[in-house]
Amino acid sequence: MHSVNRLIRRPATLLSVAMICSLSACGTFPGWISASGPSREQVQSPRDTRRIEGIKLVDVDDALAKKLAKAKQLGRFSDIFPSHSSNNYLIGPGDIIEVSIWEAQPPMLFSGVSLDGKAASSSSPAVTLPDQMVSPDGTISIPFAGKVAVKGRNTDQIGDEITRRLHGKANRPQVLVRVAKNNTSNVTVVGEVSTSATLPLTPKGERLIDALALAGGVKQPISRMAIQLSRGETTSTMALDSIIRDPKQNIMLKPGDVVTALFQPLSFSVLGATGKNDEIPFEAQGISLAQALARSGGLNDMRADARGVFIFRFEDPKLLGQETTPKTVVNGMVPIVYQVDLRDPASFFVTQNFPIQNHDILYVTNSPVAEFQKFLSLIISVAVPSVTLNNAVK
Repeated sequence: MHSVNRLIRRPATLLSVAMICSLSACGTFPGWISASGPSREQVQSPRDTRRIEGIKLVDVDDALAKKLAKAKQLGRFSDIFPSHSSNNYLIGPGDIIEVSIWEAQPPMLFSGVSLDGKAASSSSPAVTLPDQMVSPDGTISIPFAGKVAVKGRNTDQIGDEITRRLHGKANRPQVLVRVAKNNTSNVTVVGEVSTSATLPLTPKGERLIDALALAGGVKQPISRMAIQLSRGETTSTMALDSIIRDPKQNIMLKPGDVVTALFQPLSFSVLGATGKNDEIPFEAQGISLAQALARSGGLNDMRADARGVFIFRFEDPKLLGQETTPKTVVNGMVPIVYQVDLRDPASFFVTQNFPIQNHDILYVTNSPVAEFQKFLSLIISVAVPSVTLNNAVK
């Protein structure tokens, strides 16, 4: 008790003791001091950070950032689904087609009278055959030409085949084939569109954006949408923004394609010594760490430790070549803590390549000076009233 009274009578001594205690702490301040999270030293310490077996602390450099960016980059439709210059509209069983045949005068096989009444007059040189549905074996029947295989062919190819078969029978025949009703060459559009529908393709050659427009467009903001295209056994996804900006990705569709509009409510959480602590949404095409820091208000100049920028994430262990045990795997992913030192000017180039992914936690630690100031303020808040009380007693 007497020692406490002596200390109270000497405020300068008390402050000196506080400073010595604070400086000796040097970033490892008592756990009872308020904080928004662990210090940089605690995150880096295996004893403090890696209480869950298998957590790995990884320093981010330019090579790693580029490797992650490349691994997480979505495939390009133009590479995965190569298009051809010709249109993709092919006739199949169930389609209904119309065949018109012209002969030079005098006609040898076909009179000028239309067989189904579609011709304008009996003097017309064209004969329009009744509409035919392509049979299950993929053929149609043409007088004097027999059964013609049409499955997997376009209208020009079918017309050329009929003309070849009539050569030598009809007087210089010419044939026009038209699709009366398309029952097989369709694409399906589902997901976050105004109207999910099965849309017929035409010889024009519809493209991806055409299908979305015919379905009434997407229901969510374009920046939050991704488009998944399934063709056969291949499925790939791209951000709608990227497809619109790069016309090469607006590929021509093929029969049987399934187009799915996906709403991507992507977000990351930012905590610690930044301009704001919040859950921040970002676009389907993704953002970089530099953009994430900017959207979170940057580092707080009065609190932040620029050497203590961390990204907490569940990562694919194959990207880092990490051997893991079943205990550390969550849905095939392992916990990783990425560290970036923004005191290094070169790290700003690294942040432009490092990709942020959904559910990341971006955490910026307090600087030792900020912790010291809190500790010192606490000591002063106790010491000053004590000194005042002691003077009042005197």
